[in-house]
Amino acid sequence: MKILVTGANGQVGSELLQADLINKYNAQVIGCDRALLDITNIDNIKAMLNQEKPDVVINAAAYTAVDKAEEEIDLAFTINEKGSENLAIICNELAIPLLHISTDYVFDGAKNSAYDENDAPNPTGIYGKSKLAGEQAIIKNHPMHYILRVAWVFGEHGNNFVKTMLRIGKDREQLNVVADQKGAPTYAKDIGETLLKLAVQINEETNDWGIYHYSGATPTSWHGFAQTIFEKAVKTNILANKPKVLPITSKEYPTPAERPLNSILNCDKITQTFNIEQSNWQLGLNNVLQAWKK
Repeated sequence: MKILVTGANGQVGSELLQADLINKYNAQVIGCDRALLDITNIDNIKAMLNQEKPDVVINAAAYTAVDKAEEEIDLAFTINEKGSENLAIICNELAIPLLHISTDYVFDGAKNSAYDENDAPNPTGIYGKSKLAGEQAIIKNHPMHYILRVAWVFGEHGNNFVKTMLRIGKDREQLNVVADQKGAPTYAKDIGETLLKLAVQINEETNDWGIYHYSGATPTSWHGFAQTIFEKAVKTNILANKPKVLPITSKEYPTPAERPLNSILNCDKITQTFNIEQSNWQLGLNNVLQAWKK
């Protein structure tokens, strides 16, 4: 199977280009960064897909600067909504299935239990609103799609919470971390593998298109995640000492964009439909720490 990946230099896009995953699923993967394929340019998309003729397109390109999006509104919507719409239109014209990564930020976080795919989205910030608009554009323009909502992504590539904590923890004896936002970290490589699993099972009889949730199996808070990162970092000799992590509230750490207090995703649908288990983020964290040591 020939798979074209947009946003190939991002956290998930980078994983989709790793040889072990490609070989495991016997796939040919073409990675396109923004310089090679600008999803905001529909002519660029049409030319690239006509040239490469992929069996599946995975859209890992996105505007992900959550706080900056509050100022760069047009840019966030141009990439996350218009870019998704462009891909959907051309993939539909060429009858190419489209796999797309979305986010927990489409929800407001007010629900007391895990969000499932039938819950009504209600994003509070520009990033979430632009990602929801992207989902809606894909649904409107291309029936053959999988939209994968993920949360709290981390991995070996790109910037993420784990790397930030390791950098800060090296120089600080004590730090404050938000404790009232709940979610489940999701290992980027597991997201990549899930997308490839979805891609390779597509055939002419596929009729299970739609939105799916995928995240880590064990919810925690940012404070709890930080504690786990530091405990493992000390055990693996990345840090000499574990910093003291003090719990604070979201109100004590104001940000330009409001974060959902509850980002826990119910992943039963993807497990029941495709037998895909949730990400074991603790094992993923071990891998990131081993890569950090190198």
